[in-house]
Amino acid sequence: MSINSEILNKLVTILGKEYVFIDDETRNSYGHDETEDFVFPPSVVLKPANASEISQILVLANEYKIPVVPIGGRTGLSGGALCIYQGIGLSTERLNRIIEIDEKNLQVVVEPAVITQVLKEAVAEKGLFYPVDPSSMGSCFIGGNIAENSGGARAVKYGVTKDYVLNLEVVLPDGNIIWTGANTLKNSTGYNLTQLMVGSEGTLGVITKIVLKLLPKNNYNVLMLVPFYSATEACEAVSAIFRAGIMPSALEFMERDAIDWTLKFVDGISVQVKDGIKAHLLIEVDGNYPDILMQESEKILTVVEQFEIDEILFADTEDQKNALWKMRRSVAEAVKGNSIYKEEDTVVPRFELPKLLEGIKRIGNKYGFKSVCYGHAGDGNLHVNIIKGDMTDDNWQTQVPLGIREIFELTVSLKGTLSGEHGIGLVQKNFMDIAFSKVHLELMESIKRVFDPNNVLNPGKIFPDNL
Repeated sequence: MSINSEILNKLVTILGKEYVFIDDETRNSYGHDETEDFVFPPSVVLKPANASEISQILVLANEYKIPVVPIGGRTGLSGGALCIYQGIGLSTERLNRIIEIDEKNLQVVVEPAVITQVLKEAVAEKGLFYPVDPSSMGSCFIGGNIAENSGGARAVKYGVTKDYVLNLEVVLPDGNIIWTGANTLKNSTGYNLTQLMVGSEGTLGVITKIVLKLLPKNNYNVLMLVPFYSATEACEAVSAIFRAGIMPSALEFMERDAIDWTLKFVDGISVQVKDGIKAHLLIEVDGNYPDILMQESEKILTVVEQFEIDEILFADTEDQKNALWKMRRSVAEAVKGNSIYKEEDTVVPRFELPKLLEGIKRIGNKYGFKSVCYGHAGDGNLHVNIIKGDMTDDNWQTQVPLGIREIFELTVSLKGTLSGEHGIGLVQKNFMDIAFSKVHLELMESIKRVFDPNNVLNPGKIFPDNL
């Protein structure tokens, strides 16, 4: 949708000329995230400073029926921040303050454009801990984490973003500004509007302030890398560790190709991978008592030694730990740098991981594509990277979507669902019928209409085209 001069002048009046952008370079820059190679430039990019300015923008957008797409750090993998109908790209980047760290109540108040790692480091200086750690935490915004209900490696023990959001200031599509809840750990007062906003992918409102719960910081951790001669056995070991009574703070799965590509892509990591090794588990336990951690580590060893494994690497120093985590967090970028790819974000009950992995490989053979799998195995979350490699363009366009649908059908049949932490956005919306009945989808769409009757806020996301 084009923006005429009358509307532009009104936007300049609200924001000032220096925060209204119509040049091609800016529009193209804000027209993509990390979703494949999609680029959808908005008609105009706006950079408001506060909730009041966002309210005025949304009032104007409703008057003229202009699509508005909230844009954060542009690290998303589902196309949730893409302006597929042009209109207004609403960047939140100026709302980037840590407003208050409340050490007495273990809470923090932030604006949405605070980078997740910056938040984690700021509260750590106070002896506090914000556990959510998506792989892109060095660049993603906390507001985007909330919009997508992001997870990360430590979700297995500590939960995902939704488990830490207490209260939100939100600008509704009609311009009203509300707080969704209270700054309390318990709240059974009416419908839970806070949790409704979490994971809504910018379709129900624009988040402008956030109250998060924090935890005391743990002092110790043990990190080990376990090589398996069978990827299926590596998946089997995941459930076995939990059944042995251990709750790791992280339990990550990486296929052989994921590690090989990452070692080539990232400098400064020295990990020897023997011939025949098919997968690794990266396992961490944390706490405040070293003796207990050693007991837990020994128990993990007892479990994994029941499988065909090679020598376990224990990270003895902080540098070694950082190197292993750098390797794990670099996998997605390494895969992206190796080939054109599509990434799917499947999640199943952890005991079903072996069936999911075997099924993915079987489906890949059927449709002629290779997959590289890795992810947060401790909570059953497997990222499936489908590699184009030497596939023809025709097969890439026609066969791969059929394979993806079968992967999702398998996932749902194993009591799982389509996305564990990346959201639905644009790229997964037409698979929603696999996970949800028409009744489910119509209920969700009804909620969207109550909040946004003119469908101006992030239209064309989440809901299937044929609903």
